[in-house]
Amino acid sequence: MDLALWIVAGLMAVVCLLGSAKMFLPRERMAAMGASAQWVMDFSPGALKAIGALELLAAAGLTLPAVLDIAPVLVPVTATGLVLLFVGAVGMRLRRGERSTMAVDVIYLLLCLFLVWGRFGPEAFTG
Repeated sequence: MDLALWIVAGLMAVVCLLGSAKMFLPRERMAAMGASAQWVMDFSPGALKAIGALELLAAAGLTLPAVLDIAPVLVPVTATGLVLLFVGAVGMRLRRGERSTMAVDVIYLLLCLFLVWGRFGPEAFTG
């Protein structure tokens, strides 16, 4: 179980690291990436930069506290924040009527929920 939680944390860290590109890419360029990226036009450039910054912090928060053994409780706390982020993403997809592109967000949400459950519960970092 511990290995599965590490894999999920690493996978979600990579997802968040890639998502943090929102801080650097213009929203018009992101919107041109495809139909599933049209949501960026609903947000201001500042809001997209904030979301990207949160994702960058989440990428660090999912792995570094446990790897460095400095406040490892931040791993499930970070995963809880990501649960909230992906609940918002799913809600935004529902509001926009993008049910077909919502599946990825739901999968990420479920992976983060697994991480929260595992790291606050049976495989908590205790020292």
